[in-house]
Amino acid sequence: MIPALWISKTGLDAQQTNISVTSNNLANASTIGYKKSRAVFEDLLYQKVNQPGGRGSADSFLPEGLMRGAGTKVVATQKLFDQGEVQTTDNSFDLMIQGRGFFEIELPDGTTAYTRNGEFTKNEEGTIVNPDGFPLLPQMQVPENATSITVGRDGQVSVQIANQAQMQDLGQITVTDFINPSGLEPIGDNLFIETAASGAPQQGIGGQDGMGTIRQAMLETSNVKVTEELVNLIQAQRVYEMNSKVLTTVDTMMGSLIQAVR
Repeated sequence: MIPALWISKTGLDAQQTNISVTSNNLANASTIGYKKSRAVFEDLLYQKVNQPGGRGSADSFLPEGLMRGAGTKVVATQKLFDQGEVQTTDNSFDLMIQGRGFFEIELPDGTTAYTRNGEFTKNEEGTIVNPDGFPLLPQMQVPENATSITVGRDGQVSVQIANQAQMQDLGQITVTDFINPSGLEPIGDNLFIETAASGAPQQGIGGQDGMGTIRQAMLETSNVKVTEELVNLIQAQRVYEMNSKVLTTVDTMMGSLIQAVR
């Protein structure tokens, strides 16, 4: 009976983590560019009482073994990069990527982070920055006398200067992709950084070589489906209750055994 206590304990711990992941998804249901996570479970090591295929007698082999499991554990929280819904805005600095890819952001220490959140604006110098003031890469400065800004689907940026007939090119926004986006490390603030699991960043032009296109005056909402997360939450709660029931059952059995021994 004692192993059952520890097995149910692993189930309780795993479901606590599962509920935490689900609650974080629900908390970020309105976060622009947020990508939902899910808990990945694995069973623990097995105690081999009889090895499958072992010899049962001189002339036979065991078709099935006797293996006693030790419970479960959460081995990963996987990010799912499904496309979020489109939110149309009136802000010409709002951008979204339709398809694969990330925007590049320069952090204060000079390193590069990646995001799907296209809520950009300009700072006091006219540099295009994210909500935390970190510049979009490659850096671009909007002239003070610019009356409008246009971003093409390929990421080409141009501005209309007052009293000028032709538009002025500012530069090219690149789209960066990874072989395994789920391997990126989330660091908060809607930012990800490269890891060995994600692979090296691959820069490209929007709409070319499988890269997503850039859409202006649009934002990508969170890909969290609230009803789906609520179902996951109910399921995790029921599994938690079942593991709690195992603890209660084992405790009752041990209590009966103790009473019988007295």
